Amino acid sequence: MAPRAVWKGSIRVAEVVCPVAMYTAASTSERIALHMINRRTGHRLRRLYVDAKSGKSVEREDQVKGYETGAGKYVILEPDEVAAVVPESDKTLAIEEFIDCKAIEPTYFDKPYYLLPSDEVAQETFVLIRDALQKRKAAAIAHAVLFRRVRAVLIRAHGKGLIATTLNFDYEVRSAKEAFEGIAKSRIDPEMLELAQHILRTKAGTFAPETFDDRYEAALADLVKAKIEGRKVIPLRRPEPTKKNDLLEALRMSAGGKGDGGGGRKKAG
Repeated sequence: MAPRAVWKGSIRVAEVVCPVAMYTAASTSERIALHMINRRTGHRLRRLYVDAKSGKSVEREDQVKGYETGAGKYVILEPDEVAAVVPESDKTLAIEEFIDCKAIEPTYFDKPYYLLPSDEVAQETFVLIRDALQKRKAAAIAHAVLFRRVRAVLIRAHGKGLIATTLNFDYEVRSAKEAFEGIAKSRIDPEMLELAQHILRTKAGTFAPETFDDRYEAALADLVKAKIEGRKVIPLRRPEPTKKNDLLEALRMSAGGKGDGGGGRKKAG
């Protein structure tokens, strides 16, 4: 079954307008689905919203969003009030500027989507935009109302089509400087650095996502199968963190040495 478009609209570059359809590029539908179960009865649980003070369940029509202004005090936001102030979608990815493909910080990437021409009439315009981006090695920054939110979108050429990646806003991305400020400065032994670089060189490879294993899903599938078949589940043995005094030895062994400077250990007796 062909995937359904999650959004339809147009790309607009100045006076050039190209109708497009957007499809999800990444999906979690193939993951193993787990449910919350009552351990005692084996029945599936369902989620209920309850009043924090009375403990009583609240019907859907009485559930409303609010913003906390103080301890236990809220400003109620009615659905029609929210709808009245949120910009309506004009179904347009309005391109505002072009940047170098490598100029954007990856931490701003949110979710990827495939963009395709929505009909045969749009194909020539679509190919023109795609090829222009490809030849300039550029990406387009656009804004649009997507899924009830105004989103910034990065549009790049990819193969025969385009990829639109929604971007995180600046306030949503934590400062890297603040996140890393607690890491202390350290002087690394030149031998350790050379050994680490050697390991990197010997393990050099290429980006091949088809070779990536989803070990969590595989382990979960094995666990489910073992439980169904009544087999004993054997927990994995976790590797111990390398201690500071053992770091040089671990690097030598990783680089192909036998420890003790590569000369091997002497046997007792």
